Amino acid sequence: MPLSTASRVLIAGAALVALAGCSSGHHKDRALPSKAPIDRAQQQNAVRVLPGMPPVLDPSDIYSADRPGRLSEVVKDFPSRVYVPNTNSDTVTVIDPKTYQVLDTIPVGRQPQHVVPSWDLKTLWVNNDLGNSLTPIDPRTGEAGKPVAVHDPYNLYFTPDGRYAVVMASRDRELVFRDAHTMKVVKTLPVSCYGVNHADFSIDGRYFIVSCEFSGELLKVDTEKMEVTGEQKLAVHGAMPQDVKLSPDGKTFYIADMVADGLWILNGDTFAKPSFLATGKGAHGLYVSRDSREMYISNRGEGTISVFDFAKDKLTAKWRLPGGGSPDMGGVSTDGTVLWLSGRYNSEVYAIDTRTGKQLARIKVGSGPHGLAVYPQPGRYSLGHTGVYR
Repeated sequence: MPLSTASRVLIAGAALVALAGCSSGHHKDRALPSKAPIDRAQQQNAVRVLPGMPPVLDPSDIYSADRPGRLSEVVKDFPSRVYVPNTNSDTVTVIDPKTYQVLDTIPVGRQPQHVVPSWDLKTLWVNNDLGNSLTPIDPRTGEAGKPVAVHDPYNLYFTPDGRYAVVMASRDRELVFRDAHTMKVVKTLPVSCYGVNHADFSIDGRYFIVSCEFSGELLKVDTEKMEVTGEQKLAVHGAMPQDVKLSPDGKTFYIADMVADGLWILNGDTFAKPSFLATGKGAHGLYVSRDSREMYISNRGEGTISVFDFAKDKLTAKWRLPGGGSPDMGGVSTDGTVLWLSGRYNSEVYAIDTRTGKQLARIKVGSGPHGLAVYPQPGRYSLGHTGVYR
């Protein structure tokens, strides 16, 4: 029986996955399964993805691989830890999420901003922004390796095909595409905006949206051509866009804004002017729940977390940290029951129950904790930041 066009696309995509480069390790150690469990209905609606990118498992839910406990074979034996980069202390604090105890403090380079899982899930990269280096951490052992020279690595992402690391060089006003394994420069893309910092990729991986915090702008970047194809200034004077997250159905980008105090809601395909939803003072980090139904929004300026329901298209709750705080960046636990966030201005980390919104723990760490990573997490591969998985 002849194969349908959609089936041929999926098979070709799977073959390209096997050949694509990885961010650390050899091709034979790929994190992805050889066959994706896609049913006939999904095949009929298959997304034509960026060449070399893994197939979209479920076009109606791009986070379908991130369900509770669904760990890749690559990471299933890694110890569960919370890695906290302390920007002013030049260290990474390692926490046991079960006991809430600090297990280790790792010296790294100057001003570590984020701890970023590599595309193939094997390495954690500490972004030493002013140290102009990336420090690799082996998540199996917790040991730090030799730093790799990379200029101005404020944040780090990986293209969905696993070929390139994309360095958000904020001070340099550049997006630097590097080989995801060697970190050698492939292309430097100067940008006209100020403060490139966060991003997320479209459902097909063919473009990504970037926030520019210091000039209040958004960029649209062609992944394959490595070129800016769109730029727009946000409508609010003094806008300061931060984290970027794609909706589960792949149709909408949400961009937190720390000055506008809410979310910009953007159609990435048309790149038309976005609408706005107020959430709370200092809206900063965005995290999708394990069932893909909700998104947690950290409001750093008021010590709260807003809960957004995707299906209802509205806010449904606001959780307040007892005694206040400065909830910033983080991630969701493997089972989805705990939201972990750094307290940027309070030298602490918060563990929050996602079922009740109550604080479970408040843990002292170094000064200026920022982009913490909960690791390992479910998913087939990482797009970077503190853990954006597909």
